[in-house]
Amino acid sequence: MNQRAWQFEKFGDVREVLQIREVAVGKPGAQECLVRTRALALNFPDLLLVEGKYQLKPDLPASPGMEAMGVVEEAGAGSKFKKGQRVLVSQIFGSFAEAIVVPDALMMAVPDAMTDAEGAAFHVTYQTSYFALVHRAVLKPGETLLVHGAAGGVGTAAVQIGKALGTRVIATAGGPAKCEVARKCGADVVIDTRSRDFVAVVKEVTEGKGADVIYDPIGGETFDKSTKVVAFEGRILVIGFASGTIPTLQVNRMLLKTASVVGLQWGAYKMFAPEKVEAAHEELLRMFAAGKVKPVVYEKQFAFEKLLDALDALRSREAYGKVVVTV
Repeated sequence: MNQRAWQFEKFGDVREVLQIREVAVGKPGAQECLVRTRALALNFPDLLLVEGKYQLKPDLPASPGMEAMGVVEEAGAGSKFKKGQRVLVSQIFGSFAEAIVVPDALMMAVPDAMTDAEGAAFHVTYQTSYFALVHRAVLKPGETLLVHGAAGGVGTAAVQIGKALGTRVIATAGGPAKCEVARKCGADVVIDTRSRDFVAVVKEVTEGKGADVIYDPIGGETFDKSTKVVAFEGRILVIGFASGTIPTLQVNRMLLKTASVVGLQWGAYKMFAPEKVEAAHEELLRMFAAGKVKPVVYEKQFAFEKLLDALDALRSREAYGKVVVTV
């Protein structure tokens, strides 16, 4: 059976090397499923993979794509999923196709109340923020959480989860439109970093105490400034480096405030503690059912054939929440 897939035969700029091709799709083996995709969610590593800048380099030709939502078309022997069941797919690459064969271990069930786009956008960002806030920072009710990049995929998830956990959330974002996205996610205080210095505002609204937990997917100068507003016994979460700059740490600030810098590589949990990923998924589904979390999907929708335009929207940072392509 042949299906269309986005593939690249050499590393380079997505506009130059990524193309739609007809590819063969095999039958699922034991504990595998053939999944007909309905929605694809984009992540920055998708760009890095095609450009050859990701930490893992696939054998070529390859298809990018970490996240998708689809329907099981055929279940292999021993699979825990059934034909017709809606599932989300989470893998390092290979999801940007009309149909894919996926191991059970890389799929999770999607409730009927979740749209296709929400299902595609639910896994990586919400799992990342959940593990960061719950497992790594041990965020407690009543604490103050500062979320940087609060209109992005992981940022919107962090704001919503922070509120669900009973914290006061301060959010930073660039520009009025993105600030409004953070506000709609439940942020108590929103700071437009294009016009205000978040250090001064955080000190003001916390009466000099600072933030107990700081969620930083940006890095660079944002991380350096964050060390100035972390509270006593506070925790700064290193989520990523969207700024393109990996910061260095002046450890004297951590010493003086008895504070911690805590890293998170969520993919490691899938490898070393998959049972925790399953448990987090169930808890996040409970939060979704209770209306406490809801994936923020970028308003501009892209068809499968317009994946390159969707990647441009992601790379230019014009988008908010998650960019989703419909199949």
